[in-house]
Amino acid sequence: MHDHVHHRNGNGALRPLLIAFLLTLGFSFVELVGGWLSGSLALLSDAGHMLTDAFALALGAVAAALAKKPADRDLSFGWGRAEVLAAVINGVIMLLIVAGISFAAIDRLRNPQPVQGATVMLIAAIGLLVNVLAAWTLYRGERTINIRGALLHVMGDLLGSMAALVSGAVIYLSGWLPIDPLLSLLICLLILISCVRLLRDAVDVLMERVPRELSLPVVGETLAQVSGVRSVHDLHIWRLDSSTVSLSAHIVVDDLSAWSAVLERLRETLIKRFGIEHITLQPEPIDQVGPVIIDRVSTP
Repeated sequence: MHDHVHHRNGNGALRPLLIAFLLTLGFSFVELVGGWLSGSLALLSDAGHMLTDAFALALGAVAAALAKKPADRDLSFGWGRAEVLAAVINGVIMLLIVAGISFAAIDRLRNPQPVQGATVMLIAAIGLLVNVLAAWTLYRGERTINIRGALLHVMGDLLGSMAALVSGAVIYLSGWLPIDPLLSLLICLLILISCVRLLRDAVDVLMERVPRELSLPVVGETLAQVSGVRSVHDLHIWRLDSSTVSLSAHIVVDDLSAWSAVLERLRETLIKRFGIEHITLQPEPIDQVGPVIIDRVSTP
């Protein structure tokens, strides 16, 4: 006997991803034109960066659309992990971008090149506004791991625009060229930290790790204390996708005929205490299990 409480949050990820994609793609062409007219390698490089981010946002939008598809015979849990896969791909792409920008920045430190500070400032200021709008759109959307991956790219663009604006101002006012690659390296470090966290969370989902905010022993001991429960074993907790936590367990009870009432208490405990709503519980009468388990909670 099982109890399933299937729970999916309404998917609010597709629309903000599409808006951010259009904003990023559109401004990347503005930077291409501006970089070509001004002869600014910095703007041309950032335009390539934004084109890559536009691809990442498009990938996230496709994943968000797939995540809305219902479960079928082959994917009985649905397509929710498509967003997690997109987050992994976006994270890896971002690592490559960080590596490329870092190498370019080091080369610029060794071989400074002239930059038209006024042109860079103007286009960077426009880019900053565009990226703020894109980031705000994503931030207001559903906080899935896919949205986090997309937001990481947009924040990288936003920080890049800020760095370009500051470096353009410094170069325009003082002519000190090293400011541009130095700020680029600082931004790369900040993006790298966020990127590693994103990849860690995505891998946690793919490896079906117990969510970091939960403790398997604590959840098990709490269930074992519910009235009518003798012990708990074969307890598993994992994320189905970025927003759905799932739990399964075998529950040893004294009286199988009272299972309905015990089940309701268990469900209420899991939902209120831990926010777990996708639940599978298997009751087992004590006379079929054998002696009472000394440890009231056991895991595989």
